[in-house]
Amino acid sequence: MMHYDDAALGAIYSKDRTLFRVWAPGALRMQLKTYPSGHGGEAAVYEMYKDPNGFWAQILEGDRHGLYYTYEVTHYHGAFEVVDPYAKALGVNGNRGMVVDLARTNPEGWDNFPKPKLKSFTDAIIYEVHIRDFSIHEDSGIKHRGKYLGVVEPDTRGPKMVKTGLGHLVELGITHLHLLPVQDYYTVDESNLSEPQYNWGYDPKNYNAPEGSYATDPYNGETRIRELKTMVMGLNKAGIGVILDVVYNHTYRSEDSNLNRLVPGYYYRLHPDGSFANGSGCGNETASERFMVRKFIIDSVVYWATEYKVDGFRFDLMGLHDLETMNQIRQALDEIRPGILLYGEGWTGGPSLLPAKKAALKKNIPRMPEIAAFNDDFRDGLKGPIFHDRAPGFTGGAFAYKENVKFGITGATCHPGVDYERMNPPGKPWATRPCQCVNYVEAHDNMTLWDRLSCTHCHENEEERIKIHLLCAALVLTSQGIPFLHAGQEFLRTKYGDHNSYCSPDHINRLDWSRKAAYLEVFRYYQGLIALRRAHPAFRMVSAAQVQKHLQFLDLPAEGIGYLLTGHANQDPWETIAVLCNAGQKKLEVALPGDEWVAVVEGNQAGTKEIRRFYERSTLVPPRSAQILVDGKSYDRSLTAG
Repeated sequence: MMHYDDAALGAIYSKDRTLFRVWAPGALRMQLKTYPSGHGGEAAVYEMYKDPNGFWAQILEGDRHGLYYTYEVTHYHGAFEVVDPYAKALGVNGNRGMVVDLARTNPEGWDNFPKPKLKSFTDAIIYEVHIRDFSIHEDSGIKHRGKYLGVVEPDTRGPKMVKTGLGHLVELGITHLHLLPVQDYYTVDESNLSEPQYNWGYDPKNYNAPEGSYATDPYNGETRIRELKTMVMGLNKAGIGVILDVVYNHTYRSEDSNLNRLVPGYYYRLHPDGSFANGSGCGNETASERFMVRKFIIDSVVYWATEYKVDGFRFDLMGLHDLETMNQIRQALDEIRPGILLYGEGWTGGPSLLPAKKAALKKNIPRMPEIAAFNDDFRDGLKGPIFHDRAPGFTGGAFAYKENVKFGITGATCHPGVDYERMNPPGKPWATRPCQCVNYVEAHDNMTLWDRLSCTHCHENEEERIKIHLLCAALVLTSQGIPFLHAGQEFLRTKYGDHNSYCSPDHINRLDWSRKAAYLEVFRYYQGLIALRRAHPAFRMVSAAQVQKHLQFLDLPAEGIGYLLTGHANQDPWETIAVLCNAGQKKLEVALPGDEWVAVVEGNQAGTKEIRRFYERSTLVPPRSAQILVDGKSYDRSLTAG
């Protein structure tokens, strides 16, 4: 198979001419078809010319900005009109590419706005949201509901004047906004947006241009680009990084996808009988280990990081990609600028043809420096096995999951205080550094934590379920590694029990801002925990050696997990911090190494300020709660030093 490595592909614009280049080594004929708009109209047709490396080219003279185009490829399977995989702008529904002068899509101030700084990956606090969910509720107070622009509208208010939208994110204190897919996808008809439609976006169509349904005008190829950039800039100015959820592991269509029409059989893993492998569970899996597939993925990621200045990438079903591709992506991002996050799901959606030893699976994370994976061991330990709705986790009284929770506390690194054989199921450390572990209890997949607790603890009242919810929050936001929150988790988000809301209507998926007003104490607790984490580097250690040296577990009964962070861990101003969690339904007495302590987290209160001070060598931790204590002397010194 012929390869072409160095030259750019796609519609390469200049004011005087546009060069069109596409790779299709097996094609017998390639034609460029141009249109005055993104839908309808007659095509002008130009023959393209093939070079020995397997790519076809054509040049059109003059300023072609705004010209829509496709390719018609002819090979032994027939003749097919396809969209350029490298198209950077699109017409409505992504059925045609558009030539674009990207400089014309830059909002005012784009060239010199400040980027958020990230000293260490463990400094990140990630908040996952779907563009439409964030603002579509009629009580959001946001004008551009369900749109890119709606994410960054300033000073919006909801019920009882609670902050919504961007103001809410700043108030909460998160560092990064993780967006569910915004690359162009299939299953929302952009030409009919007056009709309610919904999808998460894990059905990719065009990888190098934004989804049009989130733009104010999906017909104009410039608009979606400009508005996405405006959103990125607005978030960055507010001190929030932007992470894209990317879906390179499969395409929505298989045999009739644009990629397969261009180069049949190349972009996908196929069984010997020619059928598509289906490690994604969505009908196919891309072959990232192949030269031009790897090039396409890396080119695309680099394009989003440079043209849109995004701050991170979350790889859907990362376990379907090969290790070499993921490591090359990491290297390419490091060459752009430091601090770009890279993490993903360290599993597949079904059996894959990629050998496990070559796959970017969780167990292979040690072979992917500076790349992180989701810690599902910790997730299941906190709330129970994901596919068993009524089975609780440690916080709900299933104390057999205690070691899973301790595993998350140490950021999935090796620690002598974790008994890996007693994990459920038995496990072993898979992260070499805490920054390779993303700790979470809730994400867009499966039930929200609040809905899950409504199943596992349906016999208990709301007050008791809120206690468990807060305990989960405390464990996620104080553990080593990178914490990850699902939008609305901080005000007990419900999807009314929906396990898989990928195409459910707005009333299931939208953020209901009235819940923030109703559960403001829960929001304040999350806000306080985030402030605590951001202020104190002891919760953000950067090496396994640091964690082993400074984190010491206490010997507690089955219902308790406690540990000390000692020796000004990670240069923290506090010398000794005690983190104590009681998942039982009675008070838990815990012995302490000193006799003067300041509580900064207790009951439903959390933050960096003193809640109470006591002079004892032990403490009682209330049922179903976390208690975080600081030795009194270093606490007082930190106040005078500050």
